[in-house]
Amino acid sequence: MEAGFMLFETALGRCGIAWGDRGILAVQLPEATDERTRARLRRRAPTVEPTAPPADVARVAAGIAALLRGEHADLTGAVLDMQGIPEFDAAVYAVVRAIPAGATLTYGEVARRVGEPGGARPVGRALGRNPFATIVPCHRVVAAGGGLGGFSAAGGAATKRRLLAIEGGGPDAGTGDLFR
Repeated sequence: MEAGFMLFETALGRCGIAWGDRGILAVQLPEATDERTRARLRRRAPTVEPTAPPADVARVAAGIAALLRGEHADLTGAVLDMQGIPEFDAAVYAVVRAIPAGATLTYGEVARRVGEPGGARPVGRALGRNPFATIVPCHRVVAAGGGLGGFSAAGGAATKRRLLAIEGGGPDAGTGDLFR
């Protein structure tokens, strides 16, 4: 598979996806402008150039767009290039990837599942480095006691709240750009 990246339309704005010969390198949620989305995506995949995606990447992009419209889409088959991902982060991503839409786990629950009880903060740091937004649905990991916890995408906790609302069909689900 030839390496590349593209921006694609979603209900929240234009997302980005980058891929290489080992799988998906990065997914970027919308930034305020396409230029900022591309720039942030290229930090994760600096050598890729814009090009048409292979069929499997196009299917993943379509699945992400469906999820962001509040539809069911199974992204568990998306092949991720985990080269350079620390072992702990990869273990966290595997647990988080299994959280179904509409469900959440706390940072502490994820830590216990990766064999690190008391490791909620390292889990949060790993999720802050997550290069695979929506495929590794880090927005589904929340703080203990009902808090949202952090979120490193544009808009921070408000974006996290919105993604959870979209999946649950709550009052914040709405449509349109993240930056309105």
